[in-house]
Amino acid sequence: MTHKDDRLEFEAHKKEMCLAMGKDAEAFEHSLDLLLELNKYDYPYLWSWMGVPIIQLPADVMATQEVIWDTKPDIIIETGVARGGSVIFMASLLAAMGNDQARVIGVDLDIRAHNRDTIENHPHAKRITLIEGGSTDESTLAAVKAAIPGGARVMVILDSDHSYAHVLAECHAYGALVTEGCYLVVADTVMGYVTEEKAAQKRSKIWYTGNEPLRAINQYLGETDRFEIDTVLNGKLVLSSSPSGYCRCLKSA
Repeated sequence: MTHKDDRLEFEAHKKEMCLAMGKDAEAFEHSLDLLLELNKYDYPYLWSWMGVPIIQLPADVMATQEVIWDTKPDIIIETGVARGGSVIFMASLLAAMGNDQARVIGVDLDIRAHNRDTIENHPHAKRITLIEGGSTDESTLAAVKAAIPGGARVMVILDSDHSYAHVLAECHAYGALVTEGCYLVVADTVMGYVTEEKAAQKRSKIWYTGNEPLRAINQYLGETDRFEIDTVLNGKLVLSSSPSGYCRCLKSA
């Protein structure tokens, strides 16, 4: 039996639904309420990648995978290493895609010994470079830049200190490193939709509307014409920690 080749039609329908979902404020509010309810169970902390805690929501893991597959970066920089699952996740994708020179650069103010041990003894450790230091410190930035080979396609994910001032400083520092066609991803923008009364309390720091990443990325996008929000990808980011956080680079710095 011969079946119609409906691949283009399938993708067009996906795009249509993503854009429609992105305009559905009621669905987004339901999603936000559910995430806040699930926070009492530490929901983002319950997932792992290849045996290592990833501390990401499943929707964001899938969205990041789609971006990496579509854009095929040579270098992925992530600020905020935590327990290491995220850098291992991205390294495993680069390995599966067959780019033997591709690497993940993980930057963190404090890479604890047990987390470093987990990362450096993982099967994908050879694709990961760890740099310890404040993400916006001159010495840290110099080390990051030194680890980027000439001509590399560069993607950046900002997931460290989530305060407005720090995220904006990271946008200024790392946004310039993102190359045309690749993505700048600002994590935990969902905090920009949460009031102080509703904000997650089971955290070392409490973030809510005004002092959070969404305000920072919106400020940064207002200062530059190099990035645009991917409305299709962000449209489907319900049950996500990073709605409106996936930005496509239109031109290299």
